Amino acid sequence: MRNGRDTFVVAEQHQRGHSATADEACPKPRFIADAMLGKLARWLRMLGVDTVYEPSLNDTELLERSIEEDRVLLTRDFRLTQRKLARNCSLIESDCWKEQLRQVVCEFHLTTDPAENGKRFSRCVGCNGRLEPVDREAVRFRVPVHIHEEHERFLRCLHCKHIYWQGSHHAAVERVLDELMDVRRP
Repeated sequence: MRNGRDTFVVAEQHQRGHSATADEACPKPRFIADAMLGKLARWLRMLGVDTVYEPSLNDTELLERSIEEDRVLLTRDFRLTQRKLARNCSLIESDCWKEQLRQVVCEFHLTTDPAENGKRFSRCVGCNGRLEPVDREAVRFRVPVHIHEEHERFLRCLHCKHIYWQGSHHAAVERVLDELMDVRRP
């Protein structure tokens, strides 16, 4: 079906009459992004949104996994949305990652407000695993010495074990996410 911005959205929850409105308390959708949307996938993960990104998957594998795991397929490929298996897809309009992120945030009524859900930075941007707080001493030899000395709080990915901390780029990332909130406000 078409949404208000001339994109094609095929979503089972819409077809069953459960279309979400901004005022409804809806669970966050889970996504799978095609190979053209790696940067979008990383930014969705920064929002705490469960987003699979495996560029090695072919179109059939993407569609099958979308169905098996009840994920919305995000794609820039119109022909992919027209395939028989395409049941829950969103055609991403722009080549620009900020516009892509804005589209997904608006289309799926995602919150980017940390006060609302506290989920920002709760997923690994590399593998999509959940992040958990980790004791500072447990990472002493896993991060550079100056990082260990300058920071108190660390997170670790449960899947790939990557260590995160609020680096110098954190404020810039927060500004981008805050700008997205302005898009959502009436």
